[in-house]
Amino acid sequence: MQRYMFDATVMVVCFALLGFFGWHASYGPRGFDNQNRLIARVVELENDHSGIKARREALDGRVALLRPETIDPDMLDEAARRTLGFADANDLIVR
Repeated sequence: MQRYMFDATVMVVCFALLGFFGWHASYGPRGFDNQNRLIARVVELENDHSGIKARREALDGRVALLRPETIDPDMLDEAARRTLGFADANDLIVR
């Protein structure tokens, strides 16, 4: 009788664990039911990443124009005059 109770207890515990893991595999936060939601989130994050990457590349291009070894003197002069609000008497200002 004692052997039978031990076997029954082990069987109940195993079925309980199997049910627990089975339920989480189906309905848990990373289960089969939520797979479409997770795929949609991955697509959304990939789109955000590509937008941020494009913006970073544009900013890198602007920064590259301001490096001392590649700076255009005319562009520097134009940016300084625009920022400071100064113009020479012979300058033509187009707005």
